Amino acid sequence: MEAVSQAIERVFREESGRILAGLIAATRDFTLAEDALQDASIAALQQWPTSGVPRNPAAWLSAIARRKAVDRLRRSATLARKQEQLRALAVLEQQDADGPSDEDTDAAFPDERLKLLFTCCHPALALDARVALTLRTLGGLSTSEIAAAFLVSEPTMAKRLVRAQNKIRDAGIPYRVPPPALLSERLDGVLAVLYLIFNEGYAASHGDALIRHELCAEAIRLGRVLVELIQREPEIPDDPEAYGLLALMLLHHARRDARTDSHGDPVLLEDQDRGLWNRAEIDDGTAILDRALGFCRVGPYQIQAAIAALHDAAPTASATDWPQIAALYTTLVRLAPTPVVELNRAVAVAMTEGPERGLALLDRADLAGQLGEYHHFHVARADLLRRSGRSQEALDAYRRALALCRNTTEQRFLERRVAEAAV
Repeated sequence: MEAVSQAIERVFREESGRILAGLIAATRDFTLAEDALQDASIAALQQWPTSGVPRNPAAWLSAIARRKAVDRLRRSATLARKQEQLRALAVLEQQDADGPSDEDTDAAFPDERLKLLFTCCHPALALDARVALTLRTLGGLSTSEIAAAFLVSEPTMAKRLVRAQNKIRDAGIPYRVPPPALLSERLDGVLAVLYLIFNEGYAASHGDALIRHELCAEAIRLGRVLVELIQREPEIPDDPEAYGLLALMLLHHARRDARTDSHGDPVLLEDQDRGLWNRAEIDDGTAILDRALGFCRVGPYQIQAAIAALHDAAPTASATDWPQIAALYTTLVRLAPTPVVELNRAVAVAMTEGPERGLALLDRADLAGQLGEYHHFHVARADLLRRSGRSQEALDAYRRALALCRNTTEQRFLERRVAEAAV
């Protein structure tokens, strides 16, 4: 039974986005596609323990999901729409019967997930809706997880997702990669969504794991497909920020094996075993960053990638080029003046000029007000207070961070910090 459960979990982790995208492509109905995939999952849980895991579990799940979609259509859809959707599903069924090879499937470009990405990021949708819908359909996050990331209730987020899905259907938003003439203006929104998906994987907002590797991998994969699309289409001008984002994700994700200990708890950057960092990915990310910078049109993703590259290039924590990192954050503040960027700049300045200087930047009334509910802000303050010898204030800041944190592994880390500060 455990092996079956693991197989179902693995198929969902690796293939649910592809299966869902194919169903949405055929039916143009997000709700129907999600319900059909859920029905297929229930069927797998019921049948696989006795019949065994299929030789190709992803293909089995995809086929059953299509059949479940047909069943639902026959029960509930209006005649005209039902016939259109049934024909589309029949085409998919015939394609499977014709037996396309794995090589042919992998060579298809762009794949259905990329089309779904551009659909979810259509400018007719509000930005919050674009992000939420992409996280739900391509990122695989639950409604409750997305609600927590947006600091809204689960029912509110559920309504927001339904409204976005209905708008795509009712407004006839096309399910496609935009033509070259429209692609450039749409890229910014897509890049922002990919970045948010990667961040949710890199530091999960809540749950039992610090890193959601499948989200990081999916964001990187889609980033590569975007870059390939740009390279293959002569009418599309090269966008250095697309390269910059891909480099940024690779340079961060290269440290994944060192970011947690054997219990899954966080390991700070300064304490990580740098021998565990993936040097091939660092080299790949650095080469992509060099190409991006060669366009001489610097943007926020490229600056963040350059910061990550400086960290990755340091053989030891003490060898980190903090003055250069602080300078890059100063540039980033000009390009993307967000509270979180200000927070990171303050930490970099503290590493260069001392903790009191960093605290002076963090304790500005405007910044403290904007980040008062952000637990990483209080973690940063606590660390600088501890390094300044202000033990009681550090303890209070750690306690505040712990109260705001929703990730189990980070909570354990902060509990240890509180215990250490209380001594």
